[in-house]
Amino acid sequence: MDIATRVYNHKWKIDPIVRSLIDTDFYKLLMCQSVFRNKPDTQVTFSLINRTTSIPLAHLIDEGELREQLDHVRSLSLSRGESTWLRGNTFYGKRQMFRPDFMEWFENLRLPPYQLERKGDQYELTFEGTWPEVMLWEIPALAILMELRGRAVLNAMGRFELQVLYARAMTLLWEKIERLRGVEGLFIADFGTRRRHSFLWQDWCVQAMMEGLGPKFTGTSNCLIAMRREVEAIGTNAHELPMVYSALADDDAALARAPYDVLQDWHDEHEGNLRIILPDTYGSQGFFDRAPDWLAGWTGVRIDSGDPFAAGEAAIDWWKSRGEDPTTKRIIFSDGLSVDRILELHDRFAGRALVSYGWGTLLTNDFRGLVPDDALAPFSLVCKAVSANGRPTVKLSDNPEKALGPADEVERYKRVFGVGEQERIAVVV
Repeated sequence: MDIATRVYNHKWKIDPIVRSLIDTDFYKLLMCQSVFRNKPDTQVTFSLINRTTSIPLAHLIDEGELREQLDHVRSLSLSRGESTWLRGNTFYGKRQMFRPDFMEWFENLRLPPYQLERKGDQYELTFEGTWPEVMLWEIPALAILMELRGRAVLNAMGRFELQVLYARAMTLLWEKIERLRGVEGLFIADFGTRRRHSFLWQDWCVQAMMEGLGPKFTGTSNCLIAMRREVEAIGTNAHELPMVYSALADDDAALARAPYDVLQDWHDEHEGNLRIILPDTYGSQGFFDRAPDWLAGWTGVRIDSGDPFAAGEAAIDWWKSRGEDPTTKRIIFSDGLSVDRILELHDRFAGRALVSYGWGTLLTNDFRGLVPDDALAPFSLVCKAVSANGRPTVKLSDNPEKALGPADEVERYKRVFGVGEQERIAVVV
């Protein structure tokens, strides 16, 4: 695929940023089915949050073009082939992962309206409605903003300049793949949909990983690419579930139980499959200390904030304290991974646990140093549930730089979950 020529032609109609409702992360659909079953009438609000305020999105991105791309997403529905794939494919060894009632709902879905307003040099983008519908805006919204920012930079480039840019980016990625090729026991997947450079680039990255890493590459979180390239769709659950469940709690006791109520519903939904714990929503150590014994029997944990070395050690210590063998458990590292960090983590934990990696932004959007002023460097953009049934949501994380929510509620959650001082770590992506 000649990506540079497609970019140079500027015929964006043939390359819409989001081209399918399954051009999204697999975990979103898994969570959506669980929400559809357990909390279908919950009213939520999602909001765009640009953590990198030095990137003035409203100056870089034309509002009309942004609306055009968002409106295009609202016109999408499942194709027959996409529905057949979701209904009939085997995911994680299970056929019919998606129930008929959910699929019937999904096949008739059009995403709900959005609210867009310019505030200074940023956009305020929000989505309101029932949880199963609104949650599916998160990944398309992020992909659109990230790619439009990239297009704003690329628009000023000529044909040969674009050819050289993409040749350099391809070389950079291939050099990363060559460094990972010889790593014994490596298992790595693409987690880069939400902050990718573009759909075409993510698709190219997946194909490069397939060829360069062979069986070491376990799949992609992107459902559309997984379907087209016939690789595994990878994903389980995210912070969104405990954030909304916690917001719905009526008192402090219910709040303390909420992260475990989420996982009980998840267990019931998937009949024992997809048993990966994401412990850091309100602090990993406190989660482990209070976790019921039945959770120790789950398959593994995903590490997504804070010091990954400390978090990996905490998971191993927890399994040992509950009489479990860590060498049979999986640790998935997924926070801002670079090749150097992957190699360091593998050196520390390989053999002590089953280690794997969800490689995100620095796989699918690493153009650092390739254009003047580093104008294509990735940045930290999120779209989070900020309220549920009128109550604010909170995320503490293992890194206070990632904390979200009103200050008084953040302090309440810290008290309930016993979170003390935390190390601040700069958030790059």
